[in-house]
Amino acid sequence: MKKYVTSESVTEGHPDKICDKISDKILDTALEQDKESKMAVECTIKDNIVFIYGECTTKAKLNYEKIAQNVLKEIGYKEKFNVITKISKQSTEISKAVNKDKTSAGDQGIMFGYACNETKELMPLSIQLANKLTMQLAKVRKEDIHSPLLPDGKSQVTVEYDNDIPKRIDTIIIASQHKKNCDKLHLEQYIKTKVINKVIPKKYLDNQTKILINTSGEFTIGGPFADSGTTGRKIVVDSYGGSAKVGGGCFSSKDPSKVDRSAAYYARYVAKNIVYNKLCDRCEIGISYAIGKEDPIHINIETFNTNKVPLERIYEFINKHFNFNVDNIIKELDLKRPIYYKIAAYGHFGRTDTSLPWEKTKEFN
Repeated sequence: MKKYVTSESVTEGHPDKICDKISDKILDTALEQDKESKMAVECTIKDNIVFIYGECTTKAKLNYEKIAQNVLKEIGYKEKFNVITKISKQSTEISKAVNKDKTSAGDQGIMFGYACNETKELMPLSIQLANKLTMQLAKVRKEDIHSPLLPDGKSQVTVEYDNDIPKRIDTIIIASQHKKNCDKLHLEQYIKTKVINKVIPKKYLDNQTKILINTSGEFTIGGPFADSGTTGRKIVVDSYGGSAKVGGGCFSSKDPSKVDRSAAYYARYVAKNIVYNKLCDRCEIGISYAIGKEDPIHINIETFNTNKVPLERIYEFINKHFNFNVDNIIKELDLKRPIYYKIAAYGHFGRTDTSLPWEKTKEFN
């Protein structure tokens, strides 16, 4: 039976991603100076105004304006931005609930982790390709001095499945901000040659594959000057592209005591190792926590009828090899490090970076 799965991604110059990157750069800067920093500092941007707000308790010295200006410059925005801040300390009530002998959950909530055997990264094909396309858009923009591309952009990939196996790509959509007076045919050819052909495996393309580039026409006004942006509005892009459920909270801006982030990473780690060890072809793990509690309220496993062993065996595998206690998650994945800025765009999962322990796999007895 045929079905179609579509996923989108956005570049680091998209206004929502600008805010994610500023938030995670603030977090990394705090963790570099004080690994016990408790951070939930978010960002909103519109035109040349950046509003940074939230809660933090840290010994770190943070120059919020300088951090924001540097991130915007690194992304590719040359304008001068006006940075407004409104930061307070973490609630003392939350602090008492979280900061015990062992770290407890910094919030209640639901999280999901997912893995499947469609790609070598054990990710859904559509989101993996969508993220690679936007990453390539940024790469060629920065490396090619003659590139017509500007920072804002999106991709979208629709994969056709036959009996749950990806067979071909039905549609590729690219929307990229570009310089003024750029010839449309030249832009299309540039993106096909420098971006699509460099990323998409030929085996998934055929003469029926539709490639749509800048379907709105001109796209010279972009980023915060075309739309507003806010931290945490791209949770589907950040996770599994719609192939699995998403939790109740975003990742960016949050220190690892916030289980929206840390437990989601651990759930991915467990799901990926279940698939890697061939216990099933697809695995989704759902968990929930209560604020101030160390252990999850529930853990649920969904294999979509692809399990190779009884479901009870998979639960036994998890209980034997993994521990969803919040304090253990932070220690096992070594999450009090400044590793978050580099994953604030192009997906938090499916990376080959060995410094991201939730992507590591190993064979278990």
